[in-house]
Amino acid sequence: MKAMSVQQPWAWLIATGHKDIENRTWRSDVRGWVLLHAGKAMQLDVWPALAEQMPHIKLPSQFDMPRGAIIGAMRIDDCVTESASLWFGGPVGFVIGAAVAFEKPVPWRGALGFQLEVDFKEPAAADILAQLPAHILEGAS
Repeated sequence: MKAMSVQQPWAWLIATGHKDIENRTWRSDVRGWVLLHAGKAMQLDVWPALAEQMPHIKLPSQFDMPRGAIIGAMRIDDCVTESASLWFGGPVGFVIGAAVAFEKPVPWRGALGFQLEVDFKEPAAADILAQLPAHILEGAS
C-alpha cells in the first residue's frame, strides 16, 4: 500500500479530519486510500499562526506530535490546481476526502512523494494492519 510523508503539524491535521487538502509542487494520478506517514521534519514556525487563526482546533504541543511514523490513512479523491479550501496554497493540492487516525503511531522510515510502499507481508506491518479499518484493507494491495 502506498504511503505519503507529510510534515507535522500538517499530518496530524489531516489524520484528525481538520485539513482537507495537501499542497505539493507536483501532480499525481494516485487516488484512493494511502497510508499517512508523519515525517521526521516539523514546521515549527506555523504553530503560533495556527493557534491564532484557528482557535477551535486544539493543536497538541509540538513535543507530543508523532514523527517518523505511520499515523493513519487518508483517501485522495483528486489532484487540483485551484480550490476554495482554506488549506489550499498550491500550486497543486491533493483533495482529501476522508482520513483515519491511528490510536498508536507505528514507527516507519519515510520517503519522498509516494515512493514509500508498505508491504503488509512484512512482520513490522502487523501494527498498521491492526489499526486499519476493514473498508480500507479491502482495496489495499
